[in-house]
Amino acid sequence: MPKLLLATTNQGKTREYRYLLEGLHFELVTLAEEGLDMPVREANTSFEDNARLKATTYAGLSCLITLADDSGLEVDALGGAPGILSARFAGDEASDEDRVQHLLAKLNEVPWEKRTARFKCVIAIATPEGKTELCCGECHGLIALEPRGGNGFGYDPVFYLPQFDKTMAELPPETKNQISHRSSAAKEAYRVLEQLAEGVKP
Repeated sequence: MPKLLLATTNQGKTREYRYLLEGLHFELVTLAEEGLDMPVREANTSFEDNARLKATTYAGLSCLITLADDSGLEVDALGGAPGILSARFAGDEASDEDRVQHLLAKLNEVPWEKRTARFKCVIAIATPEGKTELCCGECHGLIALEPRGGNGFGYDPVFYLPQFDKTMAELPPETKNQISHRSSAAKEAYRVLEQLAEGVKP
């Protein structure tokens, strides 16, 4: 079975992709499993550019079909921030809890109806020959007044979904994996990878 490299060191993302891409004719492997510890410096211009750069770089290094994503939170009251800087919003060494508290502090005076936000995910799939495909997904909600729930990671505890009356972190993983931004992008990616798998079957 051919390998598909998941170009992320985020264990939460890895778990979700193993679930979302289950059934593909690929063996999913990680950077650590392939002995790749060279970080890729992101372009910091757009989700699309960052995802494409990571996918093409690691596909070239590994000689494997590679999936990389760039994702983040866009808050309307903050002009779309933190956006591509979501992981570094509270500093390079900040924890998920630090980022959540930093976000809540920024929105301290913002009324409920103005706390609209979206999670955005762009997946890039690259072949060792340099061909790339982009797949995009979004999930819309509001920023809660305080963290709730113990599931998920990142900003999930404060991303409120009105249709469920819960934050993303209060949803069971199987529900999150049906409605999340990453799930939406992964559905497109699944179709792309199915076609690629046909071309590399022995």
